[in-house]
Amino acid sequence: MSEEQNVAAAEAPAGLPKRWYVVHAYSGMEKAVERNLRERIDRAGMQDKFGRILVPTEEVVELKNGKKAVTERRFFPGYVLVEMAMDDESWHLVKHTSKVTGFVGGAKNRPAPISEAEVMKIVNQMQEGVEKPRPKVEWMVGEVVRVKEGPFTDFNGSVEEVNYDKSKVRVSVTIFGRATPVELDFAQVEKV
Repeated sequence: MSEEQNVAAAEAPAGLPKRWYVVHAYSGMEKAVERNLRERIDRAGMQDKFGRILVPTEEVVELKNGKKAVTERRFFPGYVLVEMAMDDESWHLVKHTSKVTGFVGGAKNRPAPISEAEVMKIVNQMQEGVEKPRPKVEWMVGEVVRVKEGPFTDFNGSVEEVNYDKSKVRVSVTIFGRATPVELDFAQVEKV
């Protein structure tokens, strides 16, 4: 640590409270922002002013080539949550991190923190996604869909029943003027 950093550290009030702030990042670059922030915090020796950094994601199940694959989806694209003690130095470090466009809420140079309850809601949503991944596409009973493969290709029908456990949907397709229920994989239908 340089002489100036020692003096600054001595002048900083002991134990500024850490609060959660929402940082706006380039969409799709949330993980890069998290990495860049950690590197900058370490280089600046400001670990005591920062807590956790969260990129709110959840796991979703999608069908790829007929196989179930679990992928990660950001449920607040373009946002990163940062737990930090807000002062000029920490504000400057975050604001001038590559791929960060600024803070969300509050005044231009004094962002407003979000409540612990809001953060816990997001953390719980992330945890639920890990324990029970959601399907990437959600179907609703009564929704009109188009069959895109199999013997009923290009037929339209309405969803009668959805089974997320088996990734199947029962669709009522009109064949020769009669409604016929057909069970199809999620991958065989698309939203109209």
